Amino acid sequence: MSQKRVLFSLVAILVIAATLLAACQPAATQQAATQPAASGEKLAVGIVLPTKDEPRWIQDETRFKEALSAAGYQVEILFSQGSSAKEKENVKALLTKGIKVLIICPQDGTAAAAAVEEARKAGVKVISYDRLIRDTDAVDYYVTFDSIAVGAQQAQYLVDNATGKGNPLYLYAGAASDNNAFIFFEGAWGVLQPKIADGTFVIKNSSEAVALQDKPKLTRDEMARIIGQVTTNWDFNTAKNLAEANLTATTAADKGTVYILAPNDGTARAIADAFAADKDVTKYYVTGQDAEKASVQYILDGKQSMTVFKDVRTLVKDAISAAVALLEGKAPAAKGSYNNGKIDVPAIQSPVVTVDKNNVKEALIDSGYYSASDFTGLQ
Repeated sequence: MSQKRVLFSLVAILVIAATLLAACQPAATQQAATQPAASGEKLAVGIVLPTKDEPRWIQDETRFKEALSAAGYQVEILFSQGSSAKEKENVKALLTKGIKVLIICPQDGTAAAAAVEEARKAGVKVISYDRLIRDTDAVDYYVTFDSIAVGAQQAQYLVDNATGKGNPLYLYAGAASDNNAFIFFEGAWGVLQPKIADGTFVIKNSSEAVALQDKPKLTRDEMARIIGQVTTNWDFNTAKNLAEANLTATTAADKGTVYILAPNDGTARAIADAFAADKDVTKYYVTGQDAEKASVQYILDGKQSMTVFKDVRTLVKDAISAAVALLEGKAPAAKGSYNNGKIDVPAIQSPVVTVDKNNVKEALIDSGYYSASDFTGLQ
């Protein structure tokens, strides 16, 4: 056999083998060789959330993944675990991966300014998510719930359930490092203050609040003085210890039927447990927010009075829509703004809903947010 014929035969064998090998491959593998890169490249977005230790942020992570997956996108989500230093590292890590838009919920609203300024230098658009980043002009948009309404609805629930005069009122707030804690408190104070002034409520656990009880509108410094006395730092144990200390410091006359402004669901459960354990507390009304599963069950069991439902699906959708608009060189549809100490940041605000035992099923189950099987005692 000539050398040319041998070479021709070898080539023919290789072609046949390659054809057979391709035929044996799954269709998806063949398609991947001819299709564009993974769809995740369509959304060059990085997300930084505060911690995995609070159910609220696990909810957000889940909703982001669900929404992005349904839309055909992929995204990297990093957690700062309560550390502003880790948060900054997370932002740097995402910048090295070439993100075009950063969605960040700051651990500390002021400390996060340095991280987003690095993003701005890299040409990255910044969306402050749920919590406002303060004292910097490196924030393009703020995607949030109507935070004033959250505090106002919590306070209104207490007002609606109060009768007569001299009702003991216990105030609690979130972390002083979180701008939202101030906004929630501002919303609540606007509703509570007139009822404090007319004697419906009597503040029992903050001398700073008592000193300012005749002021319908507080400055940030004045709110800071009150929050400094009643901060839970968004922490279960801190909230429980503070509530127990407040109860120890007051007399039986300061108890009976009490009204408690708790800033969120995690602290509400902790505070509720402390008040429920005090023999001089005959009844309590306690607020919350986030509609965490554990607190929904507390509401059904009569251990927590209400929560403010902030549909994370809506917030996530708004954040993704804003990110897509920015990637396409468009301006997201904003309504209103929040001043962060440096600039007025355009805001995209989602509505909130008061939920108590009467409308749990309608608001949380019928809407598809949770499954009925997640709870006991549903009517």
